[in-house]
Amino acid sequence: MAASTGKSFVSRFGVHIAVLVFVVIWTIPTLGILVSSLRDKDQIIASGWWNSFASSSQTEAGRLPAASAQTQKDGKYVIEGNVFGDGAKRDISAFGVKAAAPTQYKAGTAADLGDGVTLQVNADGSFVLASPKAFEGDRGQRVYYASSAPPKFTTANYDAVLFSEGIGRSFMNSLTVTIPATIIPILIAAFAAYALAWMRFPGRALLIAVIIGLLVVPLQMSLIPLLKLYNGVGTFFGVPSKTYLGIWLAHTGFGLPFAIYLLRSYIAGLPREIMESARIDGASDFEIFVKIVLPLSFPVLASFAIFQFLWVWNDLLVAMVFLGTAPDQIVLTAKLNALLGSRGGNWEILTTSAFITIIVPLIVFFSLQRYFVRGLLAGSVKGG
Repeated sequence: MAASTGKSFVSRFGVHIAVLVFVVIWTIPTLGILVSSLRDKDQIIASGWWNSFASSSQTEAGRLPAASAQTQKDGKYVIEGNVFGDGAKRDISAFGVKAAAPTQYKAGTAADLGDGVTLQVNADGSFVLASPKAFEGDRGQRVYYASSAPPKFTTANYDAVLFSEGIGRSFMNSLTVTIPATIIPILIAAFAAYALAWMRFPGRALLIAVIIGLLVVPLQMSLIPLLKLYNGVGTFFGVPSKTYLGIWLAHTGFGLPFAIYLLRSYIAGLPREIMESARIDGASDFEIFVKIVLPLSFPVLASFAIFQFLWVWNDLLVAMVFLGTAPDQIVLTAKLNALLGSRGGNWEILTTSAFITIIVPLIVFFSLQRYFVRGLLAGSVKGG
């Protein structure tokens, strides 16, 4: 039987399941990046992040000490030691002396290498290489072994990225670009949206049509003309081309059409009675805007702030065009793109950099998400 709202239990349950599925789909990769960014670099190569809380197994190779390390014991020449020269605590399950058979012998057994030479590698990594004749040569016996190591997590990856790879500086550069590029269009669009929603003046309908038309203009098509215009104005006034001011203005220009359209739809849906009562009391348009419209419009302002912040933070194209690649200008996305080219095999560097890139948008979104849907849906039913 249908519920009082007109929706059956099955339909409402299906919506919840669909939302849960999408949340899981987007959460799992984020969790994987976080876990990988905290893992030891050797374990990242050996196993996936889903195995990070279990012992990781890998096949390694090493070389035993040369003949100069041998001693005589019970009538034999013996070389003893531990294959884990780095002091790591791992368990060996099998070993071998050929690359084609790296796990030919079980740990703890004595392998016959021919001519009376035996090699025993124990689970803790200790080994005994014995021979009835003296060892010769400057290179020791090659040995392969399969070892398992307990989970190892470290913050060294973040230390390397933030203080050695220059990510920390580019992180601050991105904040320098993103925060003003989010605030400036909100300030301009709020005034414009109120004027287009509640003030009558010639050409108002034409301005609204132009703004709606600008929503479909691709960024790539307008980027070059905007850059030429900015360089021309900068040359006339003697302003350098690669500055933060340029990228602030560029992001403001690209974000204003959507901001004005979104805010106008919301502001036009505010109760007309409130505006008329304020005018009867002698309030000016500016006072109505500041004391009534802005407080009531906070949900839609927060919604656009999320959109603009995420777009500017993740932008690479505009940053590469309007900013340089100097250490005091390169943004986080450009720096990460450079790391992908030069450090493609260093997964610990890449995963840590990627998580640093997404952590700020996550904080912004979850801080303002309660206003997000409310701000997008408000004004969608009725408008001025």
